[in-house]
Amino acid sequence: MIYRFADCGLDTERRELQRAGQVVPLEPQVFDLLVLFAERPDKVVSRDDLIKSVWGGRFVADTTIDSRIAAARRAIGDNGLLQALIRTVPRRGFRFVGTVSVEPPAGRPPARALPDLPSIAVLPFTNFGNDPRQEYFSDGITEDVITELSRYPELLVVARFSSFRYKGQSLDIRQVGRELGARYVLEGSVRREAGRIRISAQLIDAQTGTHRWGERYDRPNREVFAVQEAVAREVAAVLSVQVNRAEAQRVLNKPPATWEAYDNYMRAAAMYGAFLATRLVDELYDCRRLLERALSLDPLYARACAKLSETYTSAYIEPIDGDYMTEAVLDRARSLATKAVQLGPDLPFAHAALGWALLWKREHDAAVSATEHAITINPGFNYNNRPILLTYAGQAERAIEVIAASRRLDPFHQPSLLGFLGHAHYVLKRYAEALPSLHEFVSRAPNHRGAHLWLAATYGQLGQLKQARSQVAEVLRIEPGCTISRIGRLVVYRNAGDADHLLDGLRKAGLPD
Repeated sequence: MIYRFADCGLDTERRELQRAGQVVPLEPQVFDLLVLFAERPDKVVSRDDLIKSVWGGRFVADTTIDSRIAAARRAIGDNGLLQALIRTVPRRGFRFVGTVSVEPPAGRPPARALPDLPSIAVLPFTNFGNDPRQEYFSDGITEDVITELSRYPELLVVARFSSFRYKGQSLDIRQVGRELGARYVLEGSVRREAGRIRISAQLIDAQTGTHRWGERYDRPNREVFAVQEAVAREVAAVLSVQVNRAEAQRVLNKPPATWEAYDNYMRAAAMYGAFLATRLVDELYDCRRLLERALSLDPLYARACAKLSETYTSAYIEPIDGDYMTEAVLDRARSLATKAVQLGPDLPFAHAALGWALLWKREHDAAVSATEHAITINPGFNYNNRPILLTYAGQAERAIEVIAASRRLDPFHQPSLLGFLGHAHYVLKRYAEALPSLHEFVSRAPNHRGAHLWLAATYGQLGQLKQARSQVAEVLRIEPGCTISRIGRLVVYRNAGDADHLLDGLRKAGLPD
């Protein structure tokens, strides 16, 4: 953030103080001290607070603190006699009495309010191996820790999509905490070599930048599940102390029987994420092969079974190969998801995958029930497709509420959430409200056919036919031969009037019958 007071600007991203437009050189501890004061205007900051925040709790002599206070005063045009900005409060500490305004630096999102529950963001673990092709492995470990921590009702865990926005960046942890609305940040590294896995993790208080907990693990590859469980358990225990809980209740997925199955699953999950962004069929096929390999190694692997179901549902609804709108493909998706639920009844993702397949079978009540059951199992489970499922099931208003809650949890959410928001507004005939989110969705996912369809229909209903036809042209670029009749088979609304409404908008936009 940039804190402004008097004629000064304190930029936490650049770690730079400007006074009257000129950069003022500062020692790191003096900068941190000024940030602490700017974050707590008009509040008394004790010497103990200074030691904890600026020196990480290490022993510091009073003379050292006094010299840093004097340096901070000089830097901002104050002094010990005047005390116009930093005022000494006898026997209590110091108080910053300047008027402070806060703004995000250019190109950075604004700070987010902290929720009532302790909140944590798990940043992508750094791959310290020699092989960059092992990146999927460190990402997979990170996702597992996020999943396990999400099981604790005492914690609010920032969703994976937002956390991974910071992958590969040099970070100011306090800035990350402000942008994500997280009190705590977990960061770590993974090194996998010579048949062993070495993981280090540390928990940081994002409000003060202080280190709260750290641990290192060195295990054989076959013990990766124990390492992952230990990281999640120990972090949750540390956080539970913050809310005076003796120990958080653990409900863990049963791990797959073999290390190789898990490795293939993690590769597949990374590949499926790439497919969702590109809609390239080769990536879907590669993902499917890895999942089938995982299931051949461990036929009881519920997560792999659920993810494989998703690949078939995607193939049914996306015009990428001969599986498009083939009923047998959708039957396969449903069968795999049903099996995943049987194998992992406590796995939220299995129930969500089943709900997604059931939606396209037009079994709306069962689809909503399966998806809501996933949330019941794990209230922290943030299922991206839930809003579109609710809209198709005739619950557009509720879908908008779910999106708002999801965006609070996941400020850097997947682009599709914007499309689902615009689509819900369209169904409710709020065309002007639909346009902004649909435009942003199209800009971030130009190959998503649904984005262009919903935007074309919205322009059609608004009578803006030039813009509508431009979007129809994009639909036909993605799916040559697309027609009203073909789309009619995929608009799985519970209410026939909602389907007629969308097709009417597309007809006005110029999509051929």
